[in-house]
Amino acid sequence: METLLELCACPAATLRRAWWTLPLRLIVGYGFMEHGFAKLARGPEVFTGILHALHMPAAPLLAWATILTELIGGFAVLIGAFVPLCSIPMAIVLFVAILTVHLPNGFSSIKLLAITPTGAHFGQPGYETDLLYLACLAALVLGGSGPFALDSILLRRKRNEPRGAPEPV
Repeated sequence: METLLELCACPAATLRRAWWTLPLRLIVGYGFMEHGFAKLARGPEVFTGILHALHMPAAPLLAWATILTELIGGFAVLIGAFVPLCSIPMAIVLFVAILTVHLPNGFSSIKLLAITPTGAHFGQPGYETDLLYLACLAALVLGGSGPFALDSILLRRKRNEPRGAPEPV
């Protein structure tokens, strides 16, 4: 991984190639965390009730697993830590949401029903946004976490350690 000075001195194509992951990490990480915080703010029991209504087994366990996946996984993606590992439960959450909630609503995430004096009114969202999140996670897993990612910093440190060097005391 190049240093910041090397990245700034390189041509625009190299800079774009090195930094494309940053906006993906920021929006995916923040988006997942926001959904997890919303579930906590309403109360996990409300989300548990929703899962019961969807006839999901072990609803309380699934509610907490989902909330923690969104919070911890979102934070991990945001900082670029363990992205391939964290992407697995995050993708599972997205697939379950598609199959149990969004699929019957079609593809589009925006369904304008009416515009009234109180503002726009929208219908239930489809699975479009979930697919976008899945595509972003796949891109991060396949392309790496990029600069300013904890994974890159740890990997750089490991590469710079001399082999066979004594452990610091």
